[in-house]
Amino acid sequence: MKNPSVSKRMVKDHFFKGLVLFFASLVVIPLFLLLGYIFKKGIGAINWDFIFSMPAGVGESGGGIVHSLTGTLILIIIAVILSVPVAVATALFINDHPKNKISRMIRFTVDMLQGIPSIIMGIVVYIWIVLPMKNFSAFAGGVALGIMMLPIVIKSTEETLKMVPESLKEASMALGAPYYKTVLHVILPAGLSGILTGVLLGVSRIAGETAPLLFTAFGNPFLNTNIFKPVDALPLLIYNYSTSPYPEWHSLAWGASFILVAFVLILNLITRLVVKKWQIKY
Repeated sequence: MKNPSVSKRMVKDHFFKGLVLFFASLVVIPLFLLLGYIFKKGIGAINWDFIFSMPAGVGESGGGIVHSLTGTLILIIIAVILSVPVAVATALFINDHPKNKISRMIRFTVDMLQGIPSIIMGIVVYIWIVLPMKNFSAFAGGVALGIMMLPIVIKSTEETLKMVPESLKEASMALGAPYYKTVLHVILPAGLSGILTGVLLGVSRIAGETAPLLFTAFGNPFLNTNIFKPVDALPLLIYNYSTSPYPEWHSLAWGASFILVAFVLILNLITRLVVKKWQIKY
């Protein structure tokens, strides 16, 4: 015969597990419903012409979004090139001087930067770059997105560098290697997983941003690869086409939404694989 107190604890345990599962489902179910709806509405628009052709005329069916895909790729490349070196160097400094006043100020700035709305980033870059250049451009959009990436890459890199054993750095320095070689050949390779994770998460974060691009990249109905000219991007296309009165453009917006969501999901899956494969084990 079971002890009544044990049975009571088991009932409470099952009840609590069920409660946790219920609240977890409240988060997961809406996500799957949203993904399913986007898949249902967008998958029908996906074809060869949709990926590799330009948009059709107003009111005409067919056409594609190659100009937006190209613009999105250009913006992401600019953002990564501008932000990753700065973020990694900042994380290295913070890790090497954790109690320095400048390090504390940088940490505070990074935390503040992470909480600033994206539209503010766009307005600031508009004042810094667009107004002096007197032109919207992919470069301005890349700068805005790069600033948004900084906190994510800095924090991910810093946390990873904390896990790198200090003995590796000391051994390299003891063998006579200069600091820059120690960083390039010992510290950074050991923390590669965290850096790549931060970069991939940062790209996932900025891939769907629309607000800063309204003030910087602005959008372009034509294919453009000049970084000092306006370019289109998937978020801008989705925003402009979804608010238009043309059903044909609505279909393109759903197709672009499907591609954007799929891109973000794939990046998150790659991030998990990177963390699993190159996790620091010392």
